[in-house]
Amino acid sequence: MAREKEIRLGDGAIVIPADALDWQFARSSGPGGQHVNRTSTKAMLRFDARHTTHLPEAVRRRFLALVAPQLTNEGHLIITSQRFRDQPQNIADCLAKLSALLERAVRPPRVRRRTKVPRRAIARRLDGKKRRGATKALRGRPAD
Repeated sequence: MAREKEIRLGDGAIVIPADALDWQFARSSGPGGQHVNRTSTKAMLRFDARHTTHLPEAVRRRFLALVAPQLTNEGHLIITSQRFRDQPQNIADCLAKLSALLERAVRPPRVRRRTKVPRRAIARRLDGKKRRGATKALRGRPAD
């Protein structure tokens, strides 16, 4: 079952075991036919992002910065899914959402290198300023 699956990231270098994920299920809103009020198809995944030991420290810090607005006071990330009419598909959807967030955190951000402004661009800007100044100077009162 998808609930028992572990999450592998970065060519299998990082593994989050199934016991690190807590699952809860509830009744889902939306379509469901005759059993909509009887079955709990909504899946809620709870992951302790703040205290996990399964992520390297740098990845964990990037992940916490990425999901900071969604964390509870205890540091848990709650991901829900009720898109589908059956529970296993919603479980797989929750796992896909979590793994997408973790994949973003695994890749370190690219370092921005400052570039020098080309001389031609500076000259073009100064030339435009001179032209504008000359245009405005012509608007003044004529000299006697």
